[in-house]
Amino acid sequence: MQAPRTRVQRRPVHGVLLLDKPLGLSSNQALQKAKWLLRADKAGHTGTLDPLATGVLPLCFGAATKFSQMHLDADKTYVATARLGIKTSTGDAEGDVIEVRPVHVSEAAVAEVAQRFTGPIQQVPPMHSALKKDGKALYEYARAGVEVEREARSVIIYKLNAAADLENPAQAAIELRVTCSKGTYIRTLAEDMGEALGCGAHLTALRRTATGSFDESQCVSLEALTAMSEDERMACLLPVDALLADHTPVTLDVENAGRFLSGVRRRGAWADAERIAVYGDQPRALLGTAHIKAGELIPGRLLSPIEIQQILTSCGTDRSDKATSPVVNLLESEK
Repeated sequence: MQAPRTRVQRRPVHGVLLLDKPLGLSSNQALQKAKWLLRADKAGHTGTLDPLATGVLPLCFGAATKFSQMHLDADKTYVATARLGIKTSTGDAEGDVIEVRPVHVSEAAVAEVAQRFTGPIQQVPPMHSALKKDGKALYEYARAGVEVEREARSVIIYKLNAAADLENPAQAAIELRVTCSKGTYIRTLAEDMGEALGCGAHLTALRRTATGSFDESQCVSLEALTAMSEDERMACLLPVDALLADHTPVTLDVENAGRFLSGVRRRGAWADAERIAVYGDQPRALLGTAHIKAGELIPGRLLSPIEIQQILTSCGTDRSDKATSPVVNLLESEK
């Protein structure tokens, strides 16, 4: 008889967990395991990694989910292995072999092709991807054996290092290190480089080593997270504003912070800027994002008073059960 499943008491958790996603799990499966370990009531991730990929996967909890979309725009760095001479139905090792070609490639040719694929390039998204066509993911069409037309998209390959391993032609491969813009498919890059080399290729390994300002040295594995105590797991969380590292900070006094948090624009001697992280003082607390135009601070995504208070409480700023943040109190008094 199967043992009854343990019911987890969920709770508000706010912050960012940099997970080193393991091989074999989808991004959502990894997210759900971390969410269960933290007993978090709300979670999301910033961009997916395929089950065959490992590496940096920022997981957002609570208030951090409001800013996860911003991190999707971040540049990313990958290391990958592309096997030459074999094409598969998916562009990676999960697919069926659809073509085998002889490999007659030199290191000079690999270097020339790498140079050709550095900079702005056009990519046709793979059929086995989560992109949607008429409300349906492309991989769903692919699984049904249907090929749909996809438009090429512009992406940027900022850096591309390709080291050729050609000693054994039957196992020929290139090791790639790629820094690229959002929306870049490394599987497609490997396939396109293979075509340019005249032999075809497919991806056999992929690891994301950095996304935005986050890198693999900051990550924790699911195995390590599982072995930790609850307090140790919570200590792994970065603050919500770790997602806003590229935003200019603006701090408001209590009265202006309260108005801003109510969605009201504030005026000040600020220069125009698109990315602003807004804080209240006494104590310092993130209120949300904004942009500045013509001296006006215009609210973007805002935290709720209860989220602010929960964050302050979890940080030890407020150990009581009652809300003591001046901003929160001001908003409560205006109800």
